[in-house]
Amino acid sequence: MPAIDYSRFPRYSELVANLRAFAAEYPHLVTLQVIGQSYEKRDIHVVVVTAAATGPAHDKPAYWVDGNIHATELTASTACLYFIEALVKGYSHDPEVTRCLDTRAFYICPRVNPDGAEWALADRPTIVRSSTRRYPYDEEPDAGLIIQDVNSDGRILQMRIADANGPWKKHPQEARLLVRRDPTDPPGGDYFRVMPEGLLKNYDGVHVTIPGFTGNAQGLDLNRNFPSLWRQEFEQLGAGPFPTSEPEVRAIVEYFVSHPNICGGTSLHTFSGVLLRPFGSQPDDKMAPEDLWTYTTLGKKGEELTGYPAISVWHEFQYYPNECITGSFDWIYEHLGRFTWTIEIWDPKKEAGIDNRDWIHWFRDHPIEDDLKLFEWAQQVAPGEGYVDWQPFAHPQLGAVEIGGWQRTAIFSNPPPQLREKEIARFPKWLLHSNLVGPKLELRAVEVTAQSVDTWRVRLIVQNSGWLPSYISKMALKRKQTRGVLAEVALPDGGELLVGKPREEMGELEGWAYHHTSVSFWPNRKPTADRAYAEWIVRAPAGSRVELVAWHERAGRIKAQATLA
Repeated sequence: MPAIDYSRFPRYSELVANLRAFAAEYPHLVTLQVIGQSYEKRDIHVVVVTAAATGPAHDKPAYWVDGNIHATELTASTACLYFIEALVKGYSHDPEVTRCLDTRAFYICPRVNPDGAEWALADRPTIVRSSTRRYPYDEEPDAGLIIQDVNSDGRILQMRIADANGPWKKHPQEARLLVRRDPTDPPGGDYFRVMPEGLLKNYDGVHVTIPGFTGNAQGLDLNRNFPSLWRQEFEQLGAGPFPTSEPEVRAIVEYFVSHPNICGGTSLHTFSGVLLRPFGSQPDDKMAPEDLWTYTTLGKKGEELTGYPAISVWHEFQYYPNECITGSFDWIYEHLGRFTWTIEIWDPKKEAGIDNRDWIHWFRDHPIEDDLKLFEWAQQVAPGEGYVDWQPFAHPQLGAVEIGGWQRTAIFSNPPPQLREKEIARFPKWLLHSNLVGPKLELRAVEVTAQSVDTWRVRLIVQNSGWLPSYISKMALKRKQTRGVLAEVALPDGGELLVGKPREEMGELEGWAYHHTSVSFWPNRKPTADRAYAEWIVRAPAGSRVELVAWHERAGRIKAQATLA
């Protein structure tokens, strides 16, 4: 397949062509599936990556990765493509990749929201939060500022209008840069009003309002439409009329429900340069301690491998004090008990030399020195694109304005082209690690003991070789999401089962995630809790074979034979 240029964002047709090329060139590793269609009837693709020679994906523990649920967060799609390429090229060369694909599977959805991405990538872009479906009403707004590219330069920027009572003024050290007026600045100065680039409908000559999320009729946020703690519009904007009302989200939810072997997931977004974990709706002390300890351990490894800090949404990523986020991808943990992360790719503040761990409220208030650092950095990495010089424009409703300022999609929402591949290269090792820590059901032994001439005791012993327990999390136990290891015996023709059931329940298997250190004074009261066995007494001729199978919905499936001898 041709080399992928990760400095570019592919349109839908090119993205699909890349996915098909992976499947064609690596058929022993890659299968392409369509899991549903978007609002505009584009196929939503999932790439299944596993070593086919060691068994099908559905018989292995698996990990989910997705990206681009929000329209302009296009780096998330390229990060998924980069990860797929790292897997297929690393197989048989990189021991960790090889071990992972031999024993586990990945389900990767590079573009959850193909419609919104197409609008963002159009020659004359339209910026929406997520879906292109009109919401909450079918009709377009009949008043207000509709955000769009009004001067036909292929960018959506800001408009500034000279106004002696405006709240913005020129930066004292850089006249092109605008900062807020000081509280005691005198009236009547060289000030401006600033608003997004766009056209006004039914302008009364006084008031400018911006309807919806992004100044248009597309007010949905697909990442508020998942089932967990879904809330109506009056509580949370953009959540949709009911949980999974939107086809993109419903496709993901149905896929998870039909693939119980998925042990966890990561959703790729932009921007902030952080690894986000649940809860979004309540503090850490409401989480089962073992789950919190697991998140802490995984987060430390994530920080080591990606360079991003791992933080709690509730404690460090609230948009507004005590205002929670629900109906999000965290549904996977909150309902299904599978550990989930959201990666917010890219931290322009850090790149500009601003050392600040406040990822939300910094945007509300920060020193004007930070604005200058960002401006100077943008001039270096994206000259003429990150911050665009103001140009006069005759606006049909507002008259003389200037268009320019920050192009957020070029410098904030996504890295500049030359920095994109370096940024997305942070994640493959941690995504591998996130899969490899999961449970893995393995055969420990098959024992056959003669009881008489034609009667035999058959024992199947299994173990969990993974770090996490077979049930994954205490949340999964609380939600009754798993049923333990099951084992079945199939007798030869004429065989008879004397003791035991054709299907035996073997219970859950621990990993070693919850073991204390060697100096702990708390003893491990179940040192073999990672093992279990099923036992049968069968009557069959000597030399015949008994077929055995054991499986756990999250830990995988194993098969074995027992020769009666």
